[in-house]
Amino acid sequence: MNILILGGAGFIGTHLAAALLQLGHVVRIFDRPSTNLPAPIARHPRLDSVEGDILNLDEVDAALADMEFVYHLVSTTLPKSSNDNPEYDIETNLVVSVRLLEAARRRRIRKIVFLSSGGTVYGVPDVVPIPETHPCHPISSYGIVKLAIEKYLHLYRVLHGLDSCTIRLSNPFGEYQRIQSAQGAVGVFLHRAIHRQAIEIWGDGSVTRDYVYVGDVAEALVAMLDYQGREKTFNIGSGAGMNLNQIIGEIESVLGHGVARVYKPARRFDVPINVLDIGLARRELGWSPRTSFGEGLSRTAAWITATDAQSG
Repeated sequence: MNILILGGAGFIGTHLAAALLQLGHVVRIFDRPSTNLPAPIARHPRLDSVEGDILNLDEVDAALADMEFVYHLVSTTLPKSSNDNPEYDIETNLVVSVRLLEAARRRRIRKIVFLSSGGTVYGVPDVVPIPETHPCHPISSYGIVKLAIEKYLHLYRVLHGLDSCTIRLSNPFGEYQRIQSAQGAVGVFLHRAIHRQAIEIWGDGSVTRDYVYVGDVAEALVAMLDYQGREKTFNIGSGAGMNLNQIIGEIESVLGHGVARVYKPARRFDVPINVLDIGLARRELGWSPRTSFGEGLSRTAAWITATDAQSG
């Protein structure tokens, strides 16, 4: 199949592209200029890499030409920054996504898979683990916009027959995560620990999240291609919670040395706990995470060490 990955040179997109290519698909990556793909992916004969700006509708529309499936992985904001400028969040994520849906309708795209946020759309949970049926009361612009995009996907299914599925992802970690942009606690903590730098923790370290290895995330995204069932929204995570202090303990175990910690005041937008119920994905997709936190942490540590050696 011909598959377009919007944001395909990013953290998750890189792993997804590799998985799709391995399965024999033709993959087109659309991402910003100057984004670097690992050499085995960049040189693959079935990969087409297109540089462009998600804000430029003409460039996005051109990237959709001859495609059958689309993965929408792009976000211009992070949860911690989205509340600083909600207008920017709306203009560059929600409005852009609606324009994408219009273009996909015109191009007769068969299916769109959207990467939403299981960590933010639910808000403060009433029950844990959180099922897909849980009420959604996000407390960040990031989560509100993700939820709004989900609603527009539903609208386009009803009005125009444009098929789509949504993955509400927990907290992914692994190789190719953009540590320099403070993307993901696990990668940032691990990088600082490897370099014997203190780790900054917002609050007392009890904030609990659901962390899932990125290779398992890619497998879930691939499973969405052939899924023909009635469900349209899936939680994807590990199904288990881990707090920040426990993460640092695991890092110390993998690295074999202690890590300095600096505790700072808690942030208002951090919900105390977020752990996803992944039972629906198990039943409908036949998917469950295969990589333990410790194994994923070891792989990520090896990648960071190798990357630092190459750049240094």
